[in-house]
Amino acid sequence: MKKMKKNFAFALVSLFLMSCGPTIYLAPSGKQIAASHRTVAIMPPSVSIAASKKMSADAMKEAQKTESVNFQQEIYAFMLKRKGQGKFFIDIQDVETTNALIAKATQNGEILTTSDFCELLKVDGLITSNFAMSKPMSTGAAAALYLVAGGIGATNTVTTTLSIKDCQSSSLIWKYDYKYSGGLGSSAASLVEGLMRNASNKMPYRLN
Repeated sequence: MKKMKKNFAFALVSLFLMSCGPTIYLAPSGKQIAASHRTVAIMPPSVSIAASKKMSADAMKEAQKTESVNFQQEIYAFMLKRKGQGKFFIDIQDVETTNALIAKATQNGEILTTSDFCELLKVDGLITSNFAMSKPMSTGAAAALYLVAGGIGATNTVTTTLSIKDCQSSSLIWKYDYKYSGGLGSSAASLVEGLMRNASNKMPYRLN
């Protein structure tokens, strides 16, 4: 019995990632533009989760909000770590500052453009991301779906896009697309670790 519980816990929180090769875009002058950046902001990720009869619309909306916060925090933590290791030359705006400024500016439902965000946050570049998942990753929702899906065999397919936009030109200078397939209990931390470990080596902010 104890062994079964141990196996269940391991399957729920462990990440079993298989991935397709990344697709990388770098603008012709991307490296030169990135070299002029001093501070970047990590925007709240856009998260979509495939519809499920097991989750209500409200629960799905809350799960997407939770995953967005988790992914943003994990990307921020990873980039700070790389900055501390001397691998990135740019500074990263604190995500609490980023989110507070965005929340204040959009409290009445305003829709902001890339230029608006850049002016609001006073940064040189914006790091945006998209995560399209077949299932949620947050602990509660993942555990519930794990039980109804029949256990270890359930997988979560995640398509991710990480992009850098230049504030001066409001243009895309770099994009990294990747697709993962992992255990249903895969965590945001594990997913971002896998994504950023690969993507950070290709970022134009990396010191050679």
